[in-house]
Amino acid sequence: MRLRQTLAVISLASFTGALPAHAVNGISLELGSSDSSNASVDIVRVGLQWNWKSRWSVGADWQLGGYWELNLGYWENDSPFRTNSGLTDIGFTPVFRLQPSNLSGASPYVELGIGMHLLSKSSVGRERRFGSMFQFGDHIGVGVRFGPKGAYDLGYRFQHLSNASIKAPNQGINFHQVRLQYHF
Repeated sequence: MRLRQTLAVISLASFTGALPAHAVNGISLELGSSDSSNASVDIVRVGLQWNWKSRWSVGADWQLGGYWELNLGYWENDSPFRTNSGLTDIGFTPVFRLQPSNLSGASPYVELGIGMHLLSKSSVGRERRFGSMFQFGDHIGVGVRFGPKGAYDLGYRFQHLSNASIKAPNQGINFHQVRLQYHF
């Protein structure tokens, strides 16, 4: 991890650590990279989560619920064709999650989110121009909750960001991410 990324994560973690625990239900860290070989972009994000009060039973042992996620990230491009070395990303996403009703041992889950992101710049390389700094972000994720009362969460997310052709060019970007979350 580069020095700028490390400093960004430390700064964001210390900021979120200063928030009262009752204000949020969880905190997360995501690390990932884009799936393009000609314009590889690395990403690091921290996020805060607020659980929805509503949950719906799905069969006898599963439930569909979700959470609101607010995150702040940094993208870095080391490609020789970059237009800038990196950018900042602020995102807000409602996330639906299907998981067991009773969390015990290792409990698997599947989730789906569609939200919005605001980027500090509209490109990270000649191969990755976004047309605007406003982007939609959708993801699908799988993972497992474990530990006392399911406090820990380790998962994988595939995420796509694009502006849905609101403004050209709309090259978009895909990320593969590993995500660690702690539930308060």
